[in-house]
Amino acid sequence: MTQNIDQDVKQDVKHDIVLDPVVEITGDLVAEHGLSEAEYRQVLEILGRAPSLTELGIFSVMWSEHCSYKSSKKWLRTLPTEAPWVICGPGENAGVIDIGEGLAVVFKMESHNHPSFIEPYQGAATGVGGILRDVFTMGARPIANLNALRFGDPDHPRTRHLVAGVVGGIGGYGNCVGVPTVGGECTFDASYNGNILVNAMTVGLADAARIFYASAIGIGNPVVYVGSKTGRDGIHGATMASAEFDDQSDEKRPTVQVGDPFTEKLLLEACLELMATDVIVAIQDMGAAGLTSSAFEMASKGSVGLELDLGHVPTRESAMTPYEIMLSESQERMLMVLKDGSEDVAQRVFEKWELEFAVIGRLTEGGHMVLKLDGDTVADLPIAPLADAAPEYDRPWTLPATNPTQVAMPAGEPAEGVKIDLADALHRVLSSPDLAGKRWLWEQYDHMVMADTVRRPGGDAAVIRVHGSNRGLALSTDCTPRYCAADPLLGGRQAVAECWRNITAVGARPLAVTDCLNFGSPERDDVMGQFVGAIQGMGEACRALDFPVVSGNVSFYNETNGVAIKPTPQIGGVGLIDDLDLLVDMGFCSAGEAILVVGKTNGHLGQSIFARVIEENESGAAPPVDLEVERRNGDFVRDAIGQGRITACHDVADGGLLVAIGEMALASTLGARLHYPAGGADAAGFWFGEDQARYVVTVADRDVDAFVAEAVRRGVRVFTLGMVAGKDLTVGTDTIISLGELRIAHERWMPHYMAGGAQKGIEPGIEPGN
Repeated sequence: MTQNIDQDVKQDVKHDIVLDPVVEITGDLVAEHGLSEAEYRQVLEILGRAPSLTELGIFSVMWSEHCSYKSSKKWLRTLPTEAPWVICGPGENAGVIDIGEGLAVVFKMESHNHPSFIEPYQGAATGVGGILRDVFTMGARPIANLNALRFGDPDHPRTRHLVAGVVGGIGGYGNCVGVPTVGGECTFDASYNGNILVNAMTVGLADAARIFYASAIGIGNPVVYVGSKTGRDGIHGATMASAEFDDQSDEKRPTVQVGDPFTEKLLLEACLELMATDVIVAIQDMGAAGLTSSAFEMASKGSVGLELDLGHVPTRESAMTPYEIMLSESQERMLMVLKDGSEDVAQRVFEKWELEFAVIGRLTEGGHMVLKLDGDTVADLPIAPLADAAPEYDRPWTLPATNPTQVAMPAGEPAEGVKIDLADALHRVLSSPDLAGKRWLWEQYDHMVMADTVRRPGGDAAVIRVHGSNRGLALSTDCTPRYCAADPLLGGRQAVAECWRNITAVGARPLAVTDCLNFGSPERDDVMGQFVGAIQGMGEACRALDFPVVSGNVSFYNETNGVAIKPTPQIGGVGLIDDLDLLVDMGFCSAGEAILVVGKTNGHLGQSIFARVIEENESGAAPPVDLEVERRNGDFVRDAIGQGRITACHDVADGGLLVAIGEMALASTLGARLHYPAGGADAAGFWFGEDQARYVVTVADRDVDAFVAEAVRRGVRVFTLGMVAGKDLTVGTDTIISLGELRIAHERWMPHYMAGGAQKGIEPGIEPGN
């Protein structure tokens, strides 16, 4: 039988909450809340009256770019989201895919860019906390975290501080929760000087028959609040995430949330324990826009009304107002709808884990969100109109001019016949900020906790064992922003294709994608054009590679004083390995094995790391991405790994062929003897060009002929480049590259930089720490 909220057992009705001050809703106040004049007129039409302050705040966050996707919905609908193995696509807290044997993988990537720039430690930490909750909200135990980090120029005065804070926040939160951080990216570019990117991804494992959703149903069912108390941190966080930075950005520091990973761990365990019962009807994380977003989303999805008594919301600060309670983004909180009469069962679980538990409302008929305090109605909003009438814009857009036929750099290319110093070039490229080893960074993360990490950070894809089995999940995050800036469509294709290649390179079958789409202001035609082009390229690649998008996030307004970041459509991918005994790594295995290149090498230097580092040239076209060739080459490599023919594999990406081989050698203790094939591209293009759809593989000498014959049969280009031999890299007859010196150059830059040393580069041969 339904009880009145005020009569619920064990419910503490004492509170220190006061009514909002009576204020006039002026044009300036509306603008401060991020609503345009047209949007405010729509608010007046929906309500038939002027809103109260709390109601204005609710509209502002629900209609913010961050929560409503009002500039991106039109284009997001064009992405492929379905496949036989997709259980749940976009629209819930996270995507869900079926991996067989009664198990599902739940995963998502999300941004926490603006908070991390203002307060890097807490911004990054709460980004991790938020994405963890998105996953365990759906009934999954998180098993892996990844991230993609984009920082400004190493010479910029704030960059080192931001790197230290963000890495500390990611490690500080993830390590305490006990979820391994197993992979990601970290690159540097001046376009991020005023707006870094912190994209966090979590992957969880769940019973495929027990996935939890956010659709509130059952009139009279109780709505309960669990987790931490509500404070004033994070108020207007969603609104801040929907605006560009300016010179006063530091004044927004109070909008950054504060996280507590130990409470998050308790909340995780309590939620999973309650999920083992049958009392939960719906559950939603209180993320962006806090109680407002979670309550409206649950009620809207279930087509029900909701009445909340704010006097029952646990608070940790005195004299909080309804406005503050509804807009607070305090961390480690959940909203649940329970079966009527099961409140005691849930309360015992959360009290056992020493967490707050409060019945704060009931589902109602009528389709309204009614907020009360001490019997007074402080807000009364129609749910469906507010959700359905959220603005949706078809913003004007223009694609940037591109030169898709250009292969080489427009200037600075070595003249024909001029020999480049391969050893010097490789040292400089591999010690550059983007390609330098990131061990300093990922060793601050606990990447082995839970004891199921099979391949740790530093390879093509991280690999996590499906607990208690010999199956594994391959995980990767990928994007090349400089390609996206040069040609958004090609850049969008390439981001998906590279993620697919990295998962393929360990022998896994790529299954699905999550994305985090980071761009400048959608109110600018050129930025909107970048977004449209990237979405089109992503869609083409996802369809061609059977790699559907099941979850994601859009982050606009990543710019400062009108200067936007490079377009960064970050891709996170998940693949399945049926037998971990067939897993391959990138490191060379045995001397005498043949080194082969799968895929065609044209020598494309436009937008390459070589052009950027050696020639200081950042112009030129992005490399072409032929999706049919990507699919054919990748399927061939994956099949060969499954047949045990390939002993090591590495995709060719940033830096080109010689960088890929150098990284394979550095991942082992073995060197290689390489030759420059007759009729190849010029030396710079051949060794450092960034042509796509390529892999470097090693094959036992006895298997080479059969491997090449099968490649020819399947229409795949393959050529032999050399063999695994010695302790150094020997190219031709006269170039010897010391692996010892190369290792120092590769591994030293990051710790040297973070210790306050040289920023743009180092001298080869200097011992780390000197």
